[in-house]
Amino acid sequence: QSCLSRQQLLAAIRQMQQLLKGQETRFSEGLRAVRSRLSTIHASLAKAAPEPPAASCPALQAPADGRKFGSKYLVDHEVHFACDPGFQLLGSSTRMCQANGSWTGQEPRCAEISQCSSSPCQNGGTCLEGLSHFKCLCPPQWTGTACQYQAQTAPPTWSVTDDPAFSRQPRCAQIAQTQQCSCDPGFHMSGTASNGICQDLNECEVYQQEGGPRLCAHACVNIPGSFRCSCPAGYVLLGDGKSCEDIDECSLSQDNCTSGSTCINTGGGFQCVTPRCPPAAGNVSYVKTSPFQCERNPCPMESRSCHQAPKTISFHYLPLPSKLQTPAPLFRMAAAAAPGRPGPDSLRFGIAGGNNRGHFVVQRSDRHTGELILVQSLQGPRTIHVDVDMAEYLDRVFQAKHLSKITVFVSPYAF
Repeated sequence: QSCLSRQQLLAAIRQMQQLLKGQETRFSEGLRAVRSRLSTIHASLAKAAPEPPAASCPALQAPADGRKFGSKYLVDHEVHFACDPGFQLLGSSTRMCQANGSWTGQEPRCAEISQCSSSPCQNGGTCLEGLSHFKCLCPPQWTGTACQYQAQTAPPTWSVTDDPAFSRQPRCAQIAQTQQCSCDPGFHMSGTASNGICQDLNECEVYQQEGGPRLCAHACVNIPGSFRCSCPAGYVLLGDGKSCEDIDECSLSQDNCTSGSTCINTGGGFQCVTPRCPPAAGNVSYVKTSPFQCERNPCPMESRSCHQAPKTISFHYLPLPSKLQTPAPLFRMAAAAAPGRPGPDSLRFGIAGGNNRGHFVVQRSDRHTGELILVQSLQGPRTIHVDVDMAEYLDRVFQAKHLSKITVFVSPYAF
């Protein structure tokens, strides 16, 4: 009986295996049918849908020894380029993404500005290139930054000899049948041992020649046995004895601005400013709503030129030190919605005018804010004007434009 039941069990298992095999075949055929149907639908959809237009351009890299401003690669967006100090830009400083997915302009690169190309070393000196400066190696009989002085006739700079306050007698003592002489700190022995005199050491010149730490932020004044620092007019010496700080004439009421004008503190001085609204032209006229803002009067409904004119004009004044390290954000513009009204869903920023536009770029910092960035360092003293506008759009329809007129006062000094 056990033998019979074992045969029955084996037959049942074989029957089950056949059944599972049949189920597996039907499942595979069903999968193949579904896959074939999906590929047919995909092919018909691909034929029907046209190729979408290029919505962006390939990513751009900053040139070697340079910087890139702008991280959006969408159509109509701009990317700006600038070079590090000591390099000049070759190619395009601005490139825009076109609708066909390519960038305008040429690929930028930064070429080193050669300081030695003008042969600054005289009398057979050898010019060595450095970062934004050069150094001359002079033949034995010549000296000076450009090998311009004969060594024996070079003006002495280590000591001051024509003022009696800068020389004094040495302190001498008899030690074991020999005379030992020494000088006070800040003086050095000049002449022979028997006929020596202590002459002042000109620390200002010594540190300048040896390329040591800079003693003073502005000017070094040599005094007998030591030195002191001085600052230019309009600055005060700080407690460290070497740094200079600007005096704020406006807050201390040391200005002479008349009523109707406003005092703006600048590096080493001040400026009296009187912002004025532009004169009326056609349907466009402005009224002053604060000392630094003008607003456009209501436009006639049909006047397109009036609606395109700036709705607000604001005036801004920025004091800057000379040779400020770049890139440096200087100014921000942002949109503000009136209570109960929808704000703009898109903003466009641009440089609208000025006398040195190449020193700046405008870059979006977030959805509702744009920044004016200084990308080329400015040497003072000088005054620069730059106009930045911000256009508001709602559902791609132009709403209004706002103009910021920025005046930059660059001081003569880097502090």
